[in-house]
Amino acid sequence: MDQLVIAGKTYSSRLLVGTGKYRDFDETRRAVEASGAEIVTVAIRRTNIGQDASQPSLLDALPPTKYTYLPNTAGCYTADEAIRTLRLARELLDGHSLVKLEVLGDPQSLYPNVVETLHAAQVLVKDGFQVMVYTSDDPIIAKQLEDIGCVAIMPLASLIGSGMGILNPWNLQIIIDRIKVPVVVDAGVGTASDAAIAMELGCDAVLMNTAIAGAQNPVLMASAMKKAVEAGREAFLAGRMPKKIYTASPSSPTSGMIGS
Repeated sequence: MDQLVIAGKTYSSRLLVGTGKYRDFDETRRAVEASGAEIVTVAIRRTNIGQDASQPSLLDALPPTKYTYLPNTAGCYTADEAIRTLRLARELLDGHSLVKLEVLGDPQSLYPNVVETLHAAQVLVKDGFQVMVYTSDDPIIAKQLEDIGCVAIMPLASLIGSGMGILNPWNLQIIIDRIKVPVVVDAGVGTASDAAIAMELGCDAVLMNTAIAGAQNPVLMASAMKKAVEAGREAFLAGRMPKKIYTASPSSPTSGMIGS
């Protein structure tokens, strides 16, 4: 069976989903269930997973016994902020070590600050975390993050929340070809075809939040994304036909035709 392997653990689904921006935890639960995702990201600085005992907790809607939680550092702009946030997450989730690191450069573009990201990754890996890392689509930075010891590299397709899809498939292809740990497209996916393209390129998985939560019908979009990721993966494994510029090829055999 074709399974995704991250940090030594296997998953049947290659779609990872975020848990923010939904109307309530019930909609979050229904969308996640429709997506088939087994890994869910949670912004520790924005979502209650036990920090406030008087408020509803995401843990009740999406039990950790059923899903692998991926705490992330959304909203962090320095390495120190990100490191503190993930250490808090480890305490809240009883020693959970699999995390998503993102250190942003500015609040307008939400583009990653790769200098701070590299520093935070070094500290977190040494501290025993299994780091999945959001980064730019720079192949050199991606390789440096792998060399540090990150368990997955997560290059953006386009800016967070933009829905612009994959703007630079060429850089993404270089990263896929050079990196041995899983490559997970993160940020910028807008609709099902974007997810399918990422998988057809050879990405190991796709992570999204706004593309589902921001849809008019999030639960239906989650279902569409599940199918798109599966179809894109199957197409990649099948191996597409070669592109032939200016050369037509009949779909049906030309030999043995009646009357020939």
